[in-house]
Amino acid sequence: MAKIKKGDLVVVISGRDKGQQGRVLEVLVESQRLVVEGVQRVTKHVKAGQTQRGTRTGGIETIEAPIHISNVMLVDPETKKGTRVGYRTEQVERDGRTRTVRVRVAKRSGKDI
Repeated sequence: MAKIKKGDLVVVISGRDKGQQGRVLEVLVESQRLVVEGVQRVTKHVKAGQTQRGTRTGGIETIEAPIHISNVMLVDPETKKGTRVGYRTEQVERDGRTRTVRVRVAKRSGKDI
């Protein structure tokens, strides 16, 4: 189970954007990186081209670049500050069958994430 998933609210703890918060848009598992909304914005030069309707594309765009997973922390739902992630096992009953499920827990407040 991953500690940080797509859609989680994270805070940047080091680098150029230290202190900024944003939602995780994409998780790149192989390179251990995340794309976070509004963080690590870079300008990209896109080659001019044409669409089917004949409109011109291209120019300078601003996009979010990946940031290493070690440079972010999950935001605690109660205190709105960065927190480490722990796990707790829980018994869940579905259709008469009992399953053991791991639940992510904020270390700072003890609340479920």
